[in-house]
Amino acid sequence: MKIGIPKERREYEKRVAAVPDTVRKYIGLGFDVTVETGAGEMAGFPDEEYREAGAVIAADATETLKDADLVLKVQRPMTPEDGGINEAALLKDGAVLVAMLQPTRDADAFADYARRNITCFAMELMPRITRAQSMDVLSSQSNLAGYRAVIEAAYEFNRGMPMMMTAAGTVAPARVFVFGAGVAGLQAIATAKRLGAVVSATDVRPAVKEQVESLAAKFIAPDIEESGEGEGGYAREMSDEYKRRQAEMISETMKKQDIAITTALIPGRRAPVLITREHIASMRPGSVIVDLAVEQGGNVEGSEIGKIVEVDGVKIIGHANMASRIATDASALYAKNLLNFLTPQMDKETGTLKWNWDDETVSGTALTRDGAVVHPILKNKGEG
Repeated sequence: MKIGIPKERREYEKRVAAVPDTVRKYIGLGFDVTVETGAGEMAGFPDEEYREAGAVIAADATETLKDADLVLKVQRPMTPEDGGINEAALLKDGAVLVAMLQPTRDADAFADYARRNITCFAMELMPRITRAQSMDVLSSQSNLAGYRAVIEAAYEFNRGMPMMMTAAGTVAPARVFVFGAGVAGLQAIATAKRLGAVVSATDVRPAVKEQVESLAAKFIAPDIEESGEGEGGYAREMSDEYKRRQAEMISETMKKQDIAITTALIPGRRAPVLITREHIASMRPGSVIVDLAVEQGGNVEGSEIGKIVEVDGVKIIGHANMASRIATDASALYAKNLLNFLTPQMDKETGTLKWNWDDETVSGTALTRDGAVVHPILKNKGEG
């Protein structure tokens, strides 16, 4: 079987779906690997490293994809509506596509993939089960995004993060407030603590309080008994009363913060607005907010994708694709996630992929199969 690794062309994307180390392993499993020239350049992996790993370097996307039985990408293929090259049309009929495909953003595209008998796997739909942890791209990428969010905030913050005692006086530590204690939030908490900040956090899931406190941060939540624990460990939308109490709590807390980092997402829904203009106005000039949910509508009123805006003297960081801003490590982890997903499906005797459709990691991520759209998220147009 032939694997094609094209260069990522979407805005803000610097990652690559395979790194030299995983290419070497694919070849060891019996695959032929073709990498488009420059595919790993922005992530710090030059063509020569792929050649040394055994890959063929192709001149362009057409040459990379024309014979590829298996196509590995980070982002979904480009279409004419996206502008530029039509990557979707370059996939050969009968190919397998593995990427973060964001099916609810363009559900209709998968009917065409099904018609062409292209089997699609959306890695972001990987079931949250113990066996699949090494394949979980959302966790690996969110972990790095949470780390990078703190680094970006510290860079824009015009003061130090830790308490410093000098002969000239004492510098107070920065106060950091993290919204959401999932993978990204917990890493943000840990990173801010390592930098010496005083950290507090909130989450609609009371069960994460212990995790927050284990990182020596303070857990803050509204005085109301309601759990936001949703399916698969994700958060669900809360009641109006909870939202009212939460808003009151945030108003009081934000006045004391120097840096806020928001990570709150609800699968299949627009990100909830947690920080309003009024909250921003209550913060001291020079404060910084990082909105990690900006690509799904944003947790912060006034945040803009790909920009740093200033409102009432407060900087709001809306960098898109935060994990891509640490592209070398993000690519290495993502590439390993894909390798871990594909290796159990490899038939070593024939040197081909033999999908086990009873495997939750396969059935849970498959969008199309045997010429049909099969995932409920597409059958119900993202409502299921």
